[in-house]
Amino acid sequence: MNKTQLIDAIAEKAGLSKVDAKKALEAFIATVSESLKNNDKVALVGFGSFSVSKRSARSGRNPQTGQKIQIPAKKTVKFKAGTELAGNI
Repeated sequence: MNKTQLIDAIAEKAGLSKVDAKKALEAFIATVSESLKNNDKVALVGFGSFSVSKRSARSGRNPQTGQKIQIPAKKTVKFKAGTELAGNI
């Protein structure tokens, strides 16, 4: 499912126009993104939680040349499915 299909499904299930569903989805994405940028955890009971995880620097290998490279430390986003979501898949 892509973003357009998700907007269509939200509009249909919530009885909203596609414009309103698009605004709601974009507001959700912006709010979650901003919370994660502030290192806050976003928990939606039954659905799952989004959190920021730190990866430390490590050494790796270029698969084409076999040369060792240094991979810098970075922050990544993790999603952990809630029990209701995991049980319905």
